[in-house]
Amino acid sequence: MSEQGDVVRFNRRERIEHVLVMILFVVLVATGMPQKFHEAGIAKTIVEALGGISQVRYFHRMAGVFFAALTLMHLTAIVLPVLTRRSTLAMVPRPKDFRDAVLTIRYYLGKVRERPQYDHFDYKEKFEYWGIVFGSFIMICTGFVLLLPLLATKFLPGQVIPAAKVAHGNEGLMAMLVVIVWHLFNVHLAPEVFPMSRTIFTGKISRERMRHEHGIEYARQFPEEASDAPTDPDAKKP
Repeated sequence: MSEQGDVVRFNRRERIEHVLVMILFVVLVATGMPQKFHEAGIAKTIVEALGGISQVRYFHRMAGVFFAALTLMHLTAIVLPVLTRRSTLAMVPRPKDFRDAVLTIRYYLGKVRERPQYDHFDYKEKFEYWGIVFGSFIMICTGFVLLLPLLATKFLPGQVIPAAKVAHGNEGLMAMLVVIVWHLFNVHLAPEVFPMSRTIFTGKISRERMRHEHGIEYARQFPEEASDAPTDPDAKKP
């Protein structure tokens, strides 16, 4: 907890990872979408501004290789502490997360009076995270197939090349739409945090916001202030 009363939510590694992902994502979208929609006028303008199609492909491939390396580093940093029992897989969805999703819909429809209480990560963050993980796996695998087609066809049938091209382009488009429609709204444009949340950049969250958005975690960290706060029904009993 900081001197100002804020609570640390993201450590330095997580914040650096997020900044790198942001940069690589922008580069991949800026260089990938003009190739997918190459007939559009704006695509031609972007390609010319970046120095031509050869430069665009070079930037896209380099960003893709760096993204694959970053993904491997991230998964290693997550899995190793779990294997050594120094951490738990906090992002794995549990039955409570699916109940929370249904309860949240009912809350927004006015069917229940109280919104569900969340732990360190809520169901939206978990679902989005695993969508990114699986989407990244598809993008990385198909990307390397397209980057090294001769090597890929030594072990796989030739039809995998056009299939990888379709999957790579469509998954990239879906990832862009998810970030714009889902992620940016929930993190920066939602009424609770508008005009933006700085938590991922500062690593800190106010205690008041933590109490509102992560009531279960708040009760665990500050039991003297939240004696009547809800607990996680899926948590293991000691």
